[in-house]
Amino acid sequence: MAGLTGRFSTVVKARISKLLDRAEDPSETLEYSYQKQMELLQNVKRGLADVVTSKKRLQLQTQRMEQQVVKLDTQARQALAAGNEALARTALERKSAIQGELQGLDTQVAELEQQQQSMIDNQARLQSKIEAFRSRKEVVKAQYSAAEAQVRISEAATGVGEEMADVGLAMQRALDKTEDMRARAGAMDELERAGAFTDLTQLGDGGDDIDRQLAQLSTGSQVDSELERMRAELGGGAAAPGQIGTGAGQADAGQERTA
Repeated sequence: MAGLTGRFSTVVKARISKLLDRAEDPSETLEYSYQKQMELLQNVKRGLADVVTSKKRLQLQTQRMEQQVVKLDTQARQALAAGNEALARTALERKSAIQGELQGLDTQVAELEQQQQSMIDNQARLQSKIEAFRSRKEVVKAQYSAAEAQVRISEAATGVGEEMADVGLAMQRALDKTEDMRARAGAMDELERAGAFTDLTQLGDGGDDIDRQLAQLSTGSQVDSELERMRAELGGGAAAPGQIGTGAGQADAGQERTA
């Protein structure tokens, strides 16, 4: 079970790392790194300012204590001149204590000065590194942008990019649909020429093609019968068309002779 869990964790980490690699933008990463370095430089500057402030505070305190030493020395001399040796001793004792404190303050000031100088050196080195990183960052960003543009141009030219692949798939689908439509149109035309479809405009006649052919034969027979009947009537009650024409011609000829 432990081995299975370890393998699962490894697979998950690998996939997450792959996703992060795909999502990572080198330009954004470089800018973020540059910002973090600038924040570090600002922290160094603030720390240096704090050290200098502490040193100045100790120096002011040293000046006040040195003034106090001078004052106590003067008071001790005055007391001794006035014959007050005890008061002069007390002033000298205080002077000695302050001088001891001054030695401690001098040591602290010296340590702060060393720390200040070390921070100044570190700040200068860090500043130099940041400047070099900034210059390198801009070069890398420019190179990445140029390479990215080249890749996109190459993908567009070769059709291997994701967007161009989508365009190619869309074009292929359009071609497939066009071929299917052309094949369907050809099949419909062939079936129509073969008479496999019923004329939808004739559906209201109440029959199919055979019924219409039979109806046409029936109508033709009725017309022929009607013509025969009319010929019979004309033949029995009046002269035939040829004879009528002949009689009329003879009457006209007789009138011409009489005249």
